Amino acid sequence: MQDLEKISSARLTGYWKDLSMGLLILLVVMFLSQALPYYFSPIVALVGAAVMYTMLYNNKLKNLPSCMITIYALFCCMISYSFFSIVINVLYIWGMLELPKELVFFHPPFISSLILDPICAVTLLVIYCRHNNLRYCLNCKFKNGFSIERGKFGELLHKESKNQLLNLFLLFTILSVIVWIYYFTHYDRSADINKRDMYIFSWLNLMMIVLDEAYFAFRYYNLYLDYQESSEIITEQELSDMTVKTYLRFYVICGNSIYLNDKMVDPSMPFRQIIDTPFVTKRNVNGITTAEVEGIIHKMVGVPGHLRFFYGRKNPDLKKHSLLRYFYFLDGTPEDYPEMRVMGKWIDFNRVKHVYNQSPTLINKMMLSDISRMTTIVLTQKIFDQRGYRKIKAKSYQPTYDLLEVRDSDYDFQDDKWIRVAMFNSDSKGFFMRRLWKKMLNQKDDATWG
Repeated sequence: MQDLEKISSARLTGYWKDLSMGLLILLVVMFLSQALPYYFSPIVALVGAAVMYTMLYNNKLKNLPSCMITIYALFCCMISYSFFSIVINVLYIWGMLELPKELVFFHPPFISSLILDPICAVTLLVIYCRHNNLRYCLNCKFKNGFSIERGKFGELLHKESKNQLLNLFLLFTILSVIVWIYYFTHYDRSADINKRDMYIFSWLNLMMIVLDEAYFAFRYYNLYLDYQESSEIITEQELSDMTVKTYLRFYVICGNSIYLNDKMVDPSMPFRQIIDTPFVTKRNVNGITTAEVEGIIHKMVGVPGHLRFFYGRKNPDLKKHSLLRYFYFLDGTPEDYPEMRVMGKWIDFNRVKHVYNQSPTLINKMMLSDISRMTTIVLTQKIFDQRGYRKIKAKSYQPTYDLLEVRDSDYDFQDDKWIRVAMFNSDSKGFFMRRLWKKMLNQKDDATWG
């Protein structure tokens, strides 16, 4: 499964280009806010927001979408700035709010950075703190898979999206502090804006954004070189020449025990041993029948069992690759199968759950993701109904499950419905307001985010 641990050079370049385009739009908005008549400032920001929304929409329609959380954050910044500046100016006109002349865009000297910088800093902080639970991010994860499911590129997106948001938050926080300290200590409000004022309020913002553009270009070029040196980059030519591959992962289960190898080599750290299923294989085919899959695992295990589909996904970053997971249930007890054709041992599932909760880094990332999905779907169905309401009102209720229950149940692990319910239910903030809103719009009353 080494291909799944590689990053497409085109995807990495595209990720940087999207960020650069977002910063460029922000740069143009800042410049035009000073170059055009001041009352055009919120309009220019709304136009910039519209361009960013187009980027977000086009990315959603792509076969290979990228992570656009930073563009989404900048989009929110533009909307927030326009809304806030318009509201305070309308209140000023109505005589309901006193404003210094530098915050009024109907006449000079309007200084947009006094509003834009703090608004961007606050908006970026909120999105940085909530980005794992944002509706935009969750819909992307449901459609394209969680970062842990997307291999190396998924790890990169998860890490870099946080770095980008933190970088921009710190940038606008510093700019906010600078412009407001200068405004209160060195700016002469009784005189016209001079060259030094213009430098601090306008050119400093523009230069810092340009420097940030250069920083990210330098950062991602060095990341590319690092991945290339460690043979973790795959080019577009290599992708086009690559044959279609279907990876198969099997979890062999007997009773409440699962057959695992606790001495598997960690792909990211070859000197480290982790726990994983030893029943992993691949076929250079596009699609495979259940009978063929059953023949493969029967040959690997050497004893008859009952095959059941777990779930599967196509890799959105390596479009010719798909990964399918299966359960293979054996009758009897683990003692009936003291030896298998592959190295490993029977481990009680309660022990696996203990390691999963206490030391998850000892488990292979792919297996960790699979256990998380199984646990989330099973426990969510025990606690909530399909609409997200609690079946059992006592919040102290903590259900459990075992592999015997999984075997005898009809759980559909492929369907993301219960993942959505787990993330948005009656225990979530804003749940009842969203239910009310859906009823007002005559939408289906379920726990989806759409």
